[in-house]
Amino acid sequence: MSETQPPKGRSFLIILIALCLVIEAILWLSDQGIVGPQRLRTLAYDYGGFWAGLWKDWPANYPAQPWIMFLTYGVLHGGVLHVVANMVTLWSLGSAVLDRVGTKGLVLLYAVAQFGGGIGFVLLADRAVFFLPMVGASGALFGLAGGLLAWAYVDRYTFSEAIWPVGRMVLILGALNLVMWWALDGQLAWETHLGGFVAGWIMALLIDPRPQQL
Repeated sequence: MSETQPPKGRSFLIILIALCLVIEAILWLSDQGIVGPQRLRTLAYDYGGFWAGLWKDWPANYPAQPWIMFLTYGVLHGGVLHVVANMVTLWSLGSAVLDRVGTKGLVLLYAVAQFGGGIGFVLLADRAVFFLPMVGASGALFGLAGGLLAWAYVDRYTFSEAIWPVGRMVLILGALNLVMWWALDGQLAWETHLGGFVAGWIMALLIDPRPQQL
């Protein structure tokens, strides 16, 4: 682990968190009729949300939207509670990843997990939800969690430690998704969470396959 990387990585986390919070603040102010057009959130979702239909037979609003939305959907959120919960989680998980692999590893893992979340949504989502935008950083967050659990598995297996804590956390994440899916009446992009988790797990082992002593 590099001693010079974490400060830069913390800056990355702060900038990313600030970006998400500022965007949501502007959209919230628009929702209240305080700034800009009241349709600003709708416009943001139309042009920056993730629309799985664009990878089927939908026309795009602008060139390269089917690719650009892989970047933009992660900085848009569904409201104040959504963005605050995600940003608190981002700081916690991102800091742990930063301690393990430094700035470059964190950025790479986050980007791949966000892309994997979008792919998971395209491949697994029911066609009925194609008519709704998917937004939020949770795909990337589940990727960070997947990466941390992948490293924990390697560490524990290598040094003959119990691996049940890793399996327990995977079960807890699965149960959390099930509860949230039920509580939100099915309006949870679990496909994005799964895609991000799998992408994060795989990418983490490519970034740093070496075990570390617990």
